[in-house]
Amino acid sequence: MKRAIELARTGMEANHGGPFGCVIVKDNRIIGEGYNRVTTSNDPTAHAEVVAIRNACEHLGTFQLTGCDIYTSCEPCPMCLGAIYWARPDRIYYAAKREDAADAGFDDSFIYTEIPLPIDDRSIPMENVGRDAAVDLFENWKQKSDKTAY
Repeated sequence: MKRAIELARTGMEANHGGPFGCVIVKDNRIIGEGYNRVTTSNDPTAHAEVVAIRNACEHLGTFQLTGCDIYTSCEPCPMCLGAIYWARPDRIYYAAKREDAADAGFDDSFIYTEIPLPIDDRSIPMENVGRDAAVDLFENWKQKSDKTAY
């Protein structure tokens, strides 16, 4: 956790984005790390956890982090939490809570509020188009014999 917080400070002081850092550990060794790079990369997905996941997966040569632990300087936002679940680590350790982040101006409570709403009630309009063609792709996927399951 000490390294995650150190990375958060490094990124913040270099004006790469907010004060968020993350490390991924396997067999007691850091195999991936990152800090928030949203503003310098102009990438709203470049949160510390996502950067660290990409770094760890590249290091391991795999798209899953089974057998790994994630240490992050703050409770993951909904996007990062989704990425973490897709990566399938064994455990998440976090330092600050989302309420602490909100107090510093990083309030993601609106996303938590939006997720359970029916699609028609969300603040960003969503419209279902091209479903038949997309469903056909899923049918093709189900029949594909050389797919890599994940």
